Amino acid sequence: MRVLIVDDHTFVRAGLVRLLQGFDDVHVCGDASNADEALAMTLIHRPGVVLMDLSLPGRSGLDAMVGILAELPATRVLMMSMHDDPLHVRAALERGAAGFIVKDAAPLELELALRTVAAGEVFISPRLSSRMMAPLLGRGKAQGVDALSPRQREVLALIGNGLGNKEIGAELGISVKTVETHRARMMEVLGCRRANELLLLAARLGSRPA
Repeated sequence: MRVLIVDDHTFVRAGLVRLLQGFDDVHVCGDASNADEALAMTLIHRPGVVLMDLSLPGRSGLDAMVGILAELPATRVLMMSMHDDPLHVRAALERGAAGFIVKDAAPLELELALRTVAAGEVFISPRLSSRMMAPLLGRGKAQGVDALSPRQREVLALIGNGLGNKEIGAELGISVKTVETHRARMMEVLGCRRANELLLLAARLGSRPA
C-alpha cells in the first residue's frame, strides 16, 4: 500500500512516517504540508491512499481532497482531525472521503483505517461513529431536533433564516437573553460545540418554523 501523508506540522508528518513504516506492506511515498503540495505530490506519486489533515493552511483538507479526486478519482482519501465533530465527518464523506479518523487514535486503529479504505470500504473512528449514530439509537427517547421544544424549533428556524438574537427576540416577542438561553440549550441538545455549527444545522433543516 502506497500512502501519501498531508499535514502542515513537520513533527506530525515525521511521526506518521515513522509509524507507518512499522506497518507491514505500507510504503510512505511522500508527504506534503498544504493543499497545493498534496495535489502535486499525488499526481507525481499516485498513492493508493492519501492520509490528510482536515485543517491545512490556506485551502482546507476538504478542498485538497476535492482537487485530488477530480484528477485521480480512484485515490482513497482518509481524513484526520483533532476534533471529533460529526458535522466535519459528514462534510468529508459527502465530498468523497473514504474515511475519517481522529488524530489521537491508537496506532492499531490507524493501521486498520488505512487497510479498510485501501480495500475499498469506508472507515470512521468508533468514537465518531458512536456520536453520529446516537440520534438513531434513542430507544424511544426524543433525540436531535425532536427533543427541542416548539419555541426552540421556532428559534432554530429563524436562525436558519439568518436572523440575529435581537431580530429573533423582536419576531417572537421575547428578550434577547431568552433567545440566548434557547441557543445554548439547543447547542447542548443537538451536540453543537460552536455557534456556526448551529447555524449550519438550522440552514440545512429549513427556514420555516415547525
